[in-house]
Amino acid sequence: VQLVESGGGLVQPGGSLRLSCEASGRIFTITTMAWYRQAPGKQRELVASISVDDEIHYADSVKGRFTISRDTFQDTNYHHRVHLQMNSLSAEETAVYYCNAVDPYYSEEYWGRGTQVTVSS
Repeated sequence: VQLVESGGGLVQPGGSLRLSCEASGRIFTITTMAWYRQAPGKQRELVASISVDDEIHYADSVKGRFTISRDTFQDTNYHHRVHLQMNSLSAEETAVYYCNAVDPYYSEEYWGRGTQVTVSS
C-alpha cells in the first residue's frame, strides 16, 4: 500500500486548505484512514479518522472547523482517497500532516511521507 499526500502549503491565519491522500496497492482490506499531524517538538496527534462505513472521529481541537471525507475511484486499479478540509486555521496548527491507513486483516498500518502545512502571516 502506498499513501501519497497532497495539498499542503502556506496559508494565512484564518485561512483554509484542503489536503488529499491517495491510497493504492492492496487497499481492499483497509478499514480506516486518518490524518495525523506533528508540530515541531511535539508528538504526533490524531486529527481525524474515517472508516469504510463512514464512522468519523475528530480531535476536539478541530471539531467544527475540519471535515474529513473519502471516496474511491478506479483507473487501471482501485484507489482510496481521503480528504481533509481545514478551515479557520491558526498558527498553532503549523505541522507536518500525515495520512494513515489501517488494515486489520493483514495487521498492517501505513503512513504517507507527510505534507507541510504552515499557517503564518
